[in-house]
Amino acid sequence: MRIETCYFCSQPCYPSKGITFVRNDARVFRFCRSKCHKNFKMKRNPRKLAWTKSFRKAHGKEMVVDSTLSFAARRNVPVRYNRDLVATTLKAMSRVSEIRSRRERAFYKDRMRGNRARQLEADRKLVAENQHLLPPEERDVVPEAVREKLERMDVEQEDEETQGMRVKVPKAKRKQRLVVGKGVEDMDVDE
Repeated sequence: MRIETCYFCSQPCYPSKGITFVRNDARVFRFCRSKCHKNFKMKRNPRKLAWTKSFRKAHGKEMVVDSTLSFAARRNVPVRYNRDLVATTLKAMSRVSEIRSRRERAFYKDRMRGNRARQLEADRKLVAENQHLLPPEERDVVPEAVREKLERMDVEQEDEETQGMRVKVPKAKRKQRLVVGKGVEDMDVDE
């Protein structure tokens, strides 16, 4: 069973689902739902629509360059059945997915690193600019409450960072050979 990807949004198209469009020049386009098909017919650029994978990759919201992503490439080379090869390939697939998920988590944390500080700064600015909207008796109280809240959040953030420091640090990157299909590929592995 082959799971195709949507031409427009890059989501999986499962067998007997979605829409298949064949152009006059015999090029086949598969769409996961009518939304993608309609946007394709309207000649919209997927890189400009925020809900597509190509937009997310173009705007740095998902990993683009990583050795684990190359394993998802389709290989149309027939290989004679070999039980040992299948076993090693299945082990490699689980290991690659584990490594990819770990790297995606690290990428997400790195991307979201300064958000809390930016949000706190925006909140401070909002309170400072709109003090005239507060009742007169609370104008002096609110900055104290905000200051206390910010101090508590800073302490919590420091606690989270120190807990993150206790995570096992990798000793060194090493190359690991993965047998996938017929070829053997090298990949950096974090342990």
